[in-house]
Amino acid sequence: MSGSAEKRTFEEFVAVHPLDPMDAAFASTMRAMMLANKGVRQGIEARGQFDALMEGVSPRDDVTFETGVVGGIPGLWVLPEDWTSDEAIVHLHGGWFNFGSAKAYRHLVGHVAATVRARAFIPDYRLAPEHPFPAAPQDALACYLALVESGVHRIALTGDSAGGNLALVLASRVIGQAATIRATLVGAAVLSPITDLTFSGTTYVTRADADPLFTRAQVEELVHSYLRGADAKHPLASPLLGRFSGLPPIRIHVGDDEVLLDDSLRYVGRAMVAGVDAKVVVWEGLPHGFIGSIGRLKAAAQVLQDISRFLAEKLQANAES
Repeated sequence: MSGSAEKRTFEEFVAVHPLDPMDAAFASTMRAMMLANKGVRQGIEARGQFDALMEGVSPRDDVTFETGVVGGIPGLWVLPEDWTSDEAIVHLHGGWFNFGSAKAYRHLVGHVAATVRARAFIPDYRLAPEHPFPAAPQDALACYLALVESGVHRIALTGDSAGGNLALVLASRVIGQAATIRATLVGAAVLSPITDLTFSGTTYVTRADADPLFTRAQVEELVHSYLRGADAKHPLASPLLGRFSGLPPIRIHVGDDEVLLDDSLRYVGRAMVAGVDAKVVVWEGLPHGFIGSIGRLKAAAQVLQDISRFLAEKLQANAES
């Protein structure tokens, strides 16, 4: 793990899961497959390939899907059995701000929605490079505000990678407008969030060899197409540099073999200093996106269980208060 001084001050807020022996063989196979494309610089022509990868998440048979538009943002509703109209989950999908879609993420979000027993909306926020920053965070906020206006009283946020960035940015914005928003943001659970678009995290160096997917040069290019000259230090771009005071409970899961590891560790460190109920779980021996291997990795099921328990508890607690 990161050896930064910041990390040492919040060690009690970090849980480390060793690689389960049952997962080791599959993780090794998964790593070998990923390495073939490590550092490959892909443009928008790779969107279909990215979506196909996410479509491969094992589906559930106890959720249904409906297209919808929330706050002018098209997307997909994921509907489990027995959902209630006054609570919802908003999932911001990953893809380094350039890839991903609501449809492609429906099975992953279906697992969360079914376990929490709450409906979820996946917005098809505008993607770079056609729609650079701040289009994506603006779409996320528009979606959230429209849910509130429709009568949703309790909202939880989830997201992965770039979607984790957008979820944490949205949480900060919502807290900043709390006095005028008639709903409770109960918490956020995110996977391997990109919190620092300045790339100052030490694990871009210390995990450069361990990460089977990304190189710094590769992701810098993707972020450049997103920012298009905007300041990477802007709080709507880098939640690590944004507002922490008043944030709801935050849970983060991240692989130990990720160049993005430090983005999670430092974010939780700063949240803890601000008095936020924030924790990060680090999964040893696992790469970015391992949660997509539900049904094949024991760790993926454990992450799903942890996130779902956290969201269910927060939604229920706020329903009773």
